[in-house]
Amino acid sequence: MTSTIQTLPTEVVYLITAGEVIDSFAAVVRELIENSLDAGATRVVISIWPQLWKVRVADNGWGMNLDDLQQAATAHSTSKIHSGDDLWKITSLGFRGEALHSLATLAELEILSRPMGGNEGWQVVYNQDGEILEKRVIAIAPGTVVTVNNLFANYPARRQGLPNSNQQMKTVQTVIQNIALCHPHVTFQILQNDKQWFTICPAASVGKLIPQILNQIKPGDLKELELEIPEQKSKINLVIGLPDRCHRHKPDWIKIAINGRIIKSPELEQTIFAAFHKTLPRDRYPVCLLHLSISPDQINWNRNPSKTEIYLNQIEYWQEKITESINQAIRISEANLKESIHTSRVGNLLKVAESKASYNFNNNQKNQSYLKAVAQVSNMYIVAEHPGGIWLVEQHIAHERVLYEKISDNWEIVTIESPIILYQLSSKQVEQLQRINLDIEPFGEKLWAVRSIPLMLQTREDIAEALLELSLGGDLQTAQVAVACRSAIKNGTPMNLSEMQQLLNDWQNTKNPRTCPHGRPIYLSLEESSLSKFFRRHWVVGKSHGI
Repeated sequence: MTSTIQTLPTEVVYLITAGEVIDSFAAVVRELIENSLDAGATRVVISIWPQLWKVRVADNGWGMNLDDLQQAATAHSTSKIHSGDDLWKITSLGFRGEALHSLATLAELEILSRPMGGNEGWQVVYNQDGEILEKRVIAIAPGTVVTVNNLFANYPARRQGLPNSNQQMKTVQTVIQNIALCHPHVTFQILQNDKQWFTICPAASVGKLIPQILNQIKPGDLKELELEIPEQKSKINLVIGLPDRCHRHKPDWIKIAINGRIIKSPELEQTIFAAFHKTLPRDRYPVCLLHLSISPDQINWNRNPSKTEIYLNQIEYWQEKITESINQAIRISEANLKESIHTSRVGNLLKVAESKASYNFNNNQKNQSYLKAVAQVSNMYIVAEHPGGIWLVEQHIAHERVLYEKISDNWEIVTIESPIILYQLSSKQVEQLQRINLDIEPFGEKLWAVRSIPLMLQTREDIAEALLELSLGGDLQTAQVAVACRSAIKNGTPMNLSEMQQLLNDWQNTKNPRTCPHGRPIYLSLEESSLSKFFRRHWVVGKSHGI
């Protein structure tokens, strides 16, 4: 079996971004796991001894023969690229050929490996130049075990400059979780000081894996979407927390991955934040994992040694596609309607709800609403029927969502013949009305005349009160939300079936039907299967009569 690991030509080495690859425990773990995944591993065991500055990573990948092992820790040796052109064809997680050489320089490095189909395994110990110091034949299952001992022993200043052990282990945990999110089919077993620390089990999809990492999240809180982009030979995998039931108190769970690696991209992060704007409660942030599978020639991985900062071609195109994907995932569609009850909100009040509702319709009538208005409760809630059960829809905030999106798409200021007179405005209130492009001028002592208003307010009787509300602060979007709230059907307003049906139709067609612009949930789902369970319709009749 010939060696596949080769030293890169000098001209290719010059093209590779220089920089420190190994600067922490987390970097050691990251580089070794990426090597395991590049070797086709489906199980990776990571053992860490923080006080001993020791890391061991074992995998069931393809393994290496002796020829490969002799080259593995020399500078700029890799099996993943061979020429400068290959830097634009990268499909592996690693490619620089620097990690093992750096580890040999910074620590005591030992590798045990046996190739798939090979008859023998080898144990190899390296010196600081990455050359073999000791080697011997050993019995080992196919795969590779890399042990790094006494990390930074010859560089005490490095150790002193690192955070304390607990902080480093927290970073290590995050690194492993991020890798697992990009490779949900792989088992990760992690030990600390020879004791089980945590395990990430393989899952059919990343959406089914996330609850292992975010324990408070239930599968019904998430929505997965896969979008093929044939013209780019690319694919978008998206998992979002549904905004009416799943969000965070800080922006720590916006994760963006490209071709198997979590990366940093402020531009794409802002695109995600913008797509969730006015769908979440105040001061709450989305849960979103975006994984782009893109042709390698669209990416330059050679920007930073850690490979988390990249250049992405056509970034505006991808921003548009990401926005479309999130909007599609948030919508409630007839073809794929997955709902779960808000158990944290209704508690014991509605035990008929289940967390894994799934409705699949077989409706051949086109353009027919899949929600049918049945009744109004307390002049506040619309009871809507569909083939999978019933919904309670809060009429005011459903209408508020409809109006807000119309206003956002068609914000218009109109001039009025008779000005609206406002009394005792502060200078800040006047500036705020001017900021949202209203025409306002002094009209006497402590009086102000407003000569232009938002179109949506033109027919309202309480327009002066609405203008005062708009004067209290906020940007244009805040003003648009205020106008929508002021204009929406008030709770307590009677509605006939035709009016309720029209509202349901309009609401279903909004971009973000799950929450109002303030982030409040608009509807409550009661499944037919849950109702059946509650009323015990599955019981045998004789037994239910005590026979």
